[in-house]
Amino acid sequence: MKSQVHNQGELKEIKVKIEAQVAEDLALMSKNTGMPADDIVVIALKRFRSSHLDYLKQVPVTE
Repeated sequence: MKSQVHNQGELKEIKVKIEAQVAEDLALMSKNTGMPADDIVVIALKRFRSSHLDYLKQVPVTE
């Protein structure tokens, strides 16, 4: 995972507010792995996106 390249192509900055503990955990994860926080966030968001394609209306909604 650490050897993969993330954030390729055009980048866009976003600003979000998150729980303090989550921000602290992100900083610790970045320090412990040597991975930039940006990469950790994009990995997490890509995983979330792939699990929730219904939020993008890219799969049929099932009930």
